[in-house]
Amino acid sequence: MASSAGLSLCGQALVVRGGSRFLATTIANSDDDSLFVYDCSTAEEKPQENKGEDGQPVEKGNDMILASAFSESGSYFALTDDSKRLILFRTKPWQCLSVRTVVRRCTALTFTASEEKVLVADKSGDVYSFSVLEPQGCGKLELGHLSMLLDVAVSPDDRYVLTADRDEKIRVSWSAAPHSIESFCLGHTEFVSRIFVVPDHPELLLSTSGDGTLRLWEYRSGRELHRCHVPTLQEPDAPQREKRFAASRIMYCYQDSWVALLCDSIPVVCIFQLDVPRHLLVYRQQLSFQHRVWDVAFEETQRLWVLQDCREAPLVLYEPVQGQWQSVSENDVLKKVSSHLRRNWAMLEGSTGVGDSFNSLYKASFDNMATYLHKKEERLQQQLEKRQQRESSQPGPNGHAKKLKSGDVSSGC
Repeated sequence: MASSAGLSLCGQALVVRGGSRFLATTIANSDDDSLFVYDCSTAEEKPQENKGEDGQPVEKGNDMILASAFSESGSYFALTDDSKRLILFRTKPWQCLSVRTVVRRCTALTFTASEEKVLVADKSGDVYSFSVLEPQGCGKLELGHLSMLLDVAVSPDDRYVLTADRDEKIRVSWSAAPHSIESFCLGHTEFVSRIFVVPDHPELLLSTSGDGTLRLWEYRSGRELHRCHVPTLQEPDAPQREKRFAASRIMYCYQDSWVALLCDSIPVVCIFQLDVPRHLLVYRQQLSFQHRVWDVAFEETQRLWVLQDCREAPLVLYEPVQGQWQSVSENDVLKKVSSHLRRNWAMLEGSTGVGDSFNSLYKASFDNMATYLHKKEERLQQQLEKRQQRESSQPGPNGHAKKLKSGDVSSGC
């Protein structure tokens, strides 16, 4: 899976990551020009050198940030990189608390609601927990899948850990005893790319998949409540896309229950509203862009920040106006943050032109009918030739092999 640039927003703190670096600033006001920049290549602890089955050292990581997340209050921020490290920060003020190694490269991470642990999901299907209160503590294996994990989430009361894997499953496990499974949410027909527990309706779960659907679940029972087939929601004047669809981000805004769905490698953000009483996802609008969209995040004031592959305008800000989302052209905070990104554009250049993040996860399909028919024809021809050879070698009345006259070849099959 390729890793592109990312955007995180919690309270008044905004983080943009790209390559091995991230920068953090505040969106509280335009006068505060403070900026915190961190480069993973300067992190202290490096994992021990591992060797493959042939005794040769395995390929070393390149320090690229693979996943990151804020804690619920915004007091902590954590990331994992390609060098198999988990790096924990305090955000008020910004300070690196620890650099710890993880067993394998990670695909997703999240904090528990209590902010006592960080849960890290990896490519082998395992989830490890790392203490926040003891920043130097080692990781503990919590649970495992038989296939690659793509996302991990926790319920707002910390009772359940939810995991999404490549084999179409969403598992709901007890946090206190992760080997005990509460339920499975089954129905997706491709890998489950993202899951999101609705914070103000903690019994509900949103999920998206390579099958092109956005689904709403009552996850404790594993019951599907509603399903939207996103590719069919294209605007009438939008170009028809034949490529496969997967979403790389689900974002939620408390005010009016807005849901933003970012389409992977397609410059489109789909806007929904969650109708909780009727258990429905209501499609509202499609935001189209001229450049690839890397990430999106909602602000508490009901504004949507969009990070895109455009040096001149790396950030776009949207807000709802009479039920329709419109771009904000003049905003001092937007100008300030965009200026920071332009000056640090080198960290985002590695994400420019990155291909589909999930392209390698789709099921392989084969149309082998033509090959089958060709091999069948060859097999029948070989059987015919063998039959002809046996008949030509049978002895005649005088004990000599019978010679077939021209045209006496059997036509049987």
